[in-house]
Amino acid sequence: MTLNMERSGELYKRATKVLVEGVSSGSRGPMNYHPYPAYMREGKGARIWDVDGNEYIDWQLSFGCLPLGHAHPSIVDVVQREVARGTHFATALEVEVETAELLVSLLPNVDKVRFANTGTEACMTAVRMARGITGKRKVLKFEGHYHGWYDGLLVSSNPQFVSTLGHPNDPIRIPDSSGLTPGSWEDTLVCVWNDEDAIERALSAHGHEIACVVTEPVMSNMGVINPKPGYLKRVQELCRAHNVLFYLDETVTGFRLGAGGAMAEYDLQPDIVTFGKALGQGFPVAAIAGPDHIMESIEHGKVLHFGSHNAPRLGLYACKTMLEEMIRDDHAGFKKIRQIGEDVTRRMNEVARSAKGANTARMLVQNAGSMFHPVFTELEEITNYRDFCQHVDIGLYRKFSALMRDQGIFITGNTVLHNLSCVAHTPEDIDATIAAVGNALDDM
Repeated sequence: MTLNMERSGELYKRATKVLVEGVSSGSRGPMNYHPYPAYMREGKGARIWDVDGNEYIDWQLSFGCLPLGHAHPSIVDVVQREVARGTHFATALEVEVETAELLVSLLPNVDKVRFANTGTEACMTAVRMARGITGKRKVLKFEGHYHGWYDGLLVSSNPQFVSTLGHPNDPIRIPDSSGLTPGSWEDTLVCVWNDEDAIERALSAHGHEIACVVTEPVMSNMGVINPKPGYLKRVQELCRAHNVLFYLDETVTGFRLGAGGAMAEYDLQPDIVTFGKALGQGFPVAAIAGPDHIMESIEHGKVLHFGSHNAPRLGLYACKTMLEEMIRDDHAGFKKIRQIGEDVTRRMNEVARSAKGANTARMLVQNAGSMFHPVFTELEEITNYRDFCQHVDIGLYRKFSALMRDQGIFITGNTVLHNLSCVAHTPEDIDATIAAVGNALDDM
């Protein structure tokens, strides 16, 4: 099946004259959607339509920003009501207090919240806070983890030839971009993830100069890679032992694994936690959160955090409404998206095991709650960044995702990201998706 993409093709030609790559983020352009992307016009529930009228079941969901799906009636109602009263005031707001109260009630080990705009901005603030609180300068991050496009942490986040990574005991820091000065990541240390011995060695050697260890609770920039049992607890324990702050970046996992995020899922008490993506239900909203003795660091500009668009009014109404909807009826929304993610993962793996022409690089789907992603590998499980770099065939995923979209199933074209469920997905959507998986694998 080949979709009619004539109108998108015309828009792409126009766009390349006025937009870099024809888009406003490289991951949306021809790098992941060859020869050009579908230009979307409308979304409702779990479906989106492009300018040529093609309809898709959407499993990308704005890179995880839409746990309620597109144009949820409660979100539409509150935004339509409030936009008539003003878009943004850059003043203190009642809804700001109400949303923060709701977040504090849901999140373990959180006393206070500070709202920002994006996950990257929240991460920048968290790192600055850690340095201000501890008086130490270095930050330890993990291979394959992505914390936004902040210069200081923009190293070792993308797939590389495994031969370039260095010894696991001393990983080579690989800048992810041109334009980074050596000084911007001079104080960034890199460690292998999911390896207790590795983080213990790193903290034993450098703990006296490390302000914080930052980790995603689930590695989400290499498909979906879960932490080994007890691993995150051990990282937290080692941070405490070496007087290093434990920073949990929940930009992706926040309000995807449950109302309490990965903190509740893995029984963690991070010193600092940040949120983005799903928090805003399609609006740019992020948050930095933690206990009082940590959050007081940004009082009165001791550690600077300003922003004209912090706590965006319409976004906070969307955030508050999303949380209220998701926790309604004993957290039914969170339970539903988890069940859908688990069902899709199980059924996709069943199809992969029985696919005609299966070879050594068969499809493997890993998930964490509502987050799931297929990879093509000979391994039974991907457990870390080096597994992904050495054993995952991203070219096969690129072919697979294109074949899925040709059948009206919109999964991400980005070979290292992940797909997600929302409350609007139906059993029929899952059935159609699984049928398309079988067709795509047969075609491959």
